[in-house]
Amino acid sequence: MSKADRHGTILRLVKTRSIATQQDLAEALHDAGHEVVQTTVSRDIGELGLVKVRDDVGALVYAPPEHANGRSERATHELRSAFRRWALSIESSGNLIVVAVPNGYAPPLAESIDAVDHPRVLGTVAGETTVLVIAREGVSGAELRDEFRSLSLGRAA
Repeated sequence: MSKADRHGTILRLVKTRSIATQQDLAEALHDAGHEVVQTTVSRDIGELGLVKVRDDVGALVYAPPEHANGRSERATHELRSAFRRWALSIESSGNLIVVAVPNGYAPPLAESIDAVDHPRVLGTVAGETTVLVIAREGVSGAELRDEFRSLSLGRAA
């Protein structure tokens, strides 16, 4: 596989998983079909400009360079604020989460969710009073529901 393929895989991995070390990244690349050595991983990290950021539980993990400018923290703060203001209920089924909101507030809440570029969210669909959130493969709706409920500080629990 080419270097460009490997770089694409690395960016996908750091956006969808918590990868804390070069060894973790090398193992994830191996699982994805890329045979690499530590020096290649180190070089790729530099070429891609990956940065270390704190994940949801406070651990330092690799992230794409756009997360270095505080965009992620700002977006997370805005998402928390949006859930506190608008989420009336948050329910899940399978890998889906349904967030009920007052009439007209589904689009701005969906936009807030999308802006975070959450690694466990595949996408959102907004109506007028409901936001459908689709969790990525391997993530249960219940996990994401609980995370979103914690953002709203129990209002939607």
